[in-house]
Amino acid sequence: MTNSTDKSVFGQPDAGVITTDMPTGLEEWTGDKRFFGHPRGLSTLFFTEMWERFSYYGLRPLLVLFMSATIMQGGYGFDRTTASAIVGIYGAFVYLMSLPGGWIADRYLGLRRAIFIGASLISAGHISIGLSGLIGLEHSKVPFFLGLVLIVLGTGLLKPNISAIVGDLYPEGGARRDAGFSIFYMGINVGSLIGQLVTGYLGEQVDWHVGMGAAGVAMLLGLANYGFRQRKTLGPIGVEPSHNPDPVVQARQVKTIKIAIWSFLVALTLVFIGAATGALELNPAGIAKYMTYVLVGVAVAFFGYIYAFGNLSGDEKKRVAVIAVLFAFAAIFWSAFEQAPTSLNLFARDFTDRSLGSFTIPAVWFQSVNPLMIIIFAPVFAALWVGLAKRGLDFSSPTKFSLGLLFAGIAFLIMIFAANQVVASGGKTLVSPWWLVSSYFFQSIGELCLSPVGLSSMTKLAPRRFVSQMMGIWFLASALGNVIAGRLGGHVDPNKLEQMPQLFTLTTESLIIAAVVIALLIVPIRKMMSRGAAVH
Repeated sequence: MTNSTDKSVFGQPDAGVITTDMPTGLEEWTGDKRFFGHPRGLSTLFFTEMWERFSYYGLRPLLVLFMSATIMQGGYGFDRTTASAIVGIYGAFVYLMSLPGGWIADRYLGLRRAIFIGASLISAGHISIGLSGLIGLEHSKVPFFLGLVLIVLGTGLLKPNISAIVGDLYPEGGARRDAGFSIFYMGINVGSLIGQLVTGYLGEQVDWHVGMGAAGVAMLLGLANYGFRQRKTLGPIGVEPSHNPDPVVQARQVKTIKIAIWSFLVALTLVFIGAATGALELNPAGIAKYMTYVLVGVAVAFFGYIYAFGNLSGDEKKRVAVIAVLFAFAAIFWSAFEQAPTSLNLFARDFTDRSLGSFTIPAVWFQSVNPLMIIIFAPVFAALWVGLAKRGLDFSSPTKFSLGLLFAGIAFLIMIFAANQVVASGGKTLVSPWWLVSSYFFQSIGELCLSPVGLSSMTKLAPRRFVSQMMGIWFLASALGNVIAGRLGGHVDPNKLEQMPQLFTLTTESLIIAAVVIALLIVPIRKMMSRGAAVH
C-alpha cells in the first residue's frame, strides 16, 4: 500500500558539509510549463514512478499468496509464518536501502545515474523472477529470491532520488512545488491501483508467474520511459553528485563510498551463495524477530547519540524528543497498516466471499481499495486542513496522529467481527467482501491523517544539520512496521482459526491505546516546542 514516505525528499545533501554542483541557467528546464503547467521533466518522473509502483505493488501482494500456495497449486508450499515473514523482511529492506541509496547518489553517482541504475536493477530482478517460472519449482527458488534481492537494491537507488529530482524542478519552492509533488504522488497511487488490478487477475486467474511477469513488463516500460526521455526533459538537473570543496577530502569520500559498496556487495553475495547451496540455513521467522530488535535498537542508539553528541540546544532537544515520540507511534501505525499484503491478503483469499456472479474476484484486488481511496480523498483532506486553518481550527500533528491511529483501530475492529463469523462457523462460512472494503477505507482515512503530516513534521522539527538523518528515521519507522506486520501475518490460517480474532484484537487494542496515549500527550508536546516552531 502507498504511504507518504513514497514522496520523501530524502537524499538531499547535509547542510554545511558539501556543496551541490547544481548548474546555473536552468530556466529552460525548471520554468517549462508544458505538462499541465509544470516542467516536462515532471512527466518523465511521473510515468517512471507510476510504472515502478505498478511493478512493486503489483508484485508484493502476490508474494505471500504464491509462496504459501501448495506445490499442486503452483506455489512453494511455505507455511504462512515463513511466507509472511519473508514479505515483511522484503518490505523492510526496501525502505532501509533508501538510506544508503540516497547517500550513494548524493556523494558518488549523482541522482540521475542512481535512478537509471536502480531502474535497471529492478528490471533485472523482475526478469530473474520471470525466469524462475520457466524451470521446475525445485530449482526456481534461487532466481526467485535473487530477483527479490535485486529489486530491493534497485528500489533503494531509485525511490529517494527520483523524489529529490522532483524537488529540484522547483528551485523557487512554494505552492507550485507542492502542486508538483501532488501530481507526482498521484502517479504513485495510479500505478499502485492499476498494478494490483492487473497482476492480481493474471496471477490468481491465469498463472502466478504471468502475474509477476506483468509487474516486470511494467518496470521495463518505466525504464524505457526514463532512459529515452531523461536527457530531453531534465537537461543537466541531477547529473552531478555533490562535492566537497576540498579535492583531497572529496577523493577520500569517494574512496570510502566505493569500499563500502563493494564490501556490502561481497558480503551479500556470500550470504546468498551460502543460502542457495544450503551451507547457510536461514530462518525467515527468526530473522524477522531479531530484525525487530535490531531496528528498535538502532532507533534508540540514534536518538541517544543525537542527544549526547549532537550539540543540541535546549529547544532542539525538545523538538528531537517530539520526533522520537512520533517515530514510536508511526511504527505502531505501520505495523498494522502493512498487514495488508500478509494477514488481510490471506483473509481475502481464504475467508472472503469473492463471487460476483460467475466471476471470482482476485484476492489481490482488495489491495486496490487503498490507492483508490487515496486518489479520491487526498484532495478532500488537503482542502479540509486548509479550511480548518483559515478558521483557526487547524489540528496539531499529535492530534492528526491520534486520529490516524484511531481510524486504523476502527479498521481492525471491523475485522474482529469478520473473523468471529469465520470462527463461529468453523471456517465454513465465507464472509461478505464489504468487511475488508470497510476496513481498508478506514485504514486509508487513517493514512491521510498520519502519513503526510508525519513526513512534514520530520522536516519541520529536525535541527537543520540533521534533516536527512531524521528523514531516515521516518523510513526506519516504516521498515520496523513492515517487519512486525510480516511476523503477525502468518496468524491467518484455516488450521488455526482461533488465532485470527486474537490477532485483530491485539492490533485493535494497540492502535486504540496508542491513539489515547498520544492524545494525552498533545498538550505536553506543544509545551516542548520552541517558540515559533509549533507542530502543524
